[in-house]
Amino acid sequence: MSSVMVQKTSVSPSKSGSGAAKKWKSAIFWTLLTVYGLLTLYPLFWLVVSAFKTNLEFMNSPFGLPEVWQLDNFVRAWKSSKMGIAFSNSVIVSIVSLVFTLFISALASFVIARLRFRFKGWVLGFFVVGMLIPIHSTLVPLFILMKQMSILNTYWALILPYTAFALPTAIFVLTAYLTSVPKEIEEAAFIDGTGLWGVFWRIMLPISLPALSTVTILSFLHSWNDFSFALVFISKSTLKTLPLAIATFADGYQTDYGLTLAAMTIAVIPTIVVYLAFQEQVMKGMTAGAVKG
Repeated sequence: MSSVMVQKTSVSPSKSGSGAAKKWKSAIFWTLLTVYGLLTLYPLFWLVVSAFKTNLEFMNSPFGLPEVWQLDNFVRAWKSSKMGIAFSNSVIVSIVSLVFTLFISALASFVIARLRFRFKGWVLGFFVVGMLIPIHSTLVPLFILMKQMSILNTYWALILPYTAFALPTAIFVLTAYLTSVPKEIEEAAFIDGTGLWGVFWRIMLPISLPALSTVTILSFLHSWNDFSFALVFISKSTLKTLPLAIATFADGYQTDYGLTLAAMTIAVIPTIVVYLAFQEQVMKGMTAGAVKG
């Protein structure tokens, strides 16, 4: 009896010590995570707050709260740069290129991941190599090509490059996800009489929603925030996108910070909405295929 008592008393301090160490590690982890979250969200908070300041107030107190919240900045920014037209142009270009990207990448990924054919690895490598091509190095040849095709100053001048440069990442993510899907699901569908198209539309697409959500966010952000392609391929004021409209508030001599920040705040709202709509699926899609079993 006494030996058991001694053994219990000798074990309990180690257990309490390990429990305290776990609590300290957890506290440190969540503290660092909270600090990181605040540092990440502060630029967005600063952008929104600064959008309500005048130029003088922004220069004198760039990190303080505005004394008078200038709602007129948003009205003037929307009217003076024709942001309504630019906003609609960005929506059209981003949505159409996103639809093309999702459809083409889903088909290509399904073929690469689920079908057997020669040189499958080379085909996947061909698409993945596209991730290594610098976008800005293609501006001149694309400009010449589009001029010969007579599609400069059209929506297609932006939709086609956005789709092409989004496909490598989209195919890489979707292929990794579809490869991790058990083969038995596909075989059971074939036994039930489902054709290849039926397997793609009814089984693989619903299963790959996490990966499709990730591709949606990445592709939409790329096309919505792009400036270089729109600057080179679009010169008509009626076809300018939001990044070009925001650039009109700054010239070589001065910058209207109040209007610029207000316009940037308006432009960032759709990206936040899209991310919040698909945030639950982002990590699932990005980590798909990393662990099997």
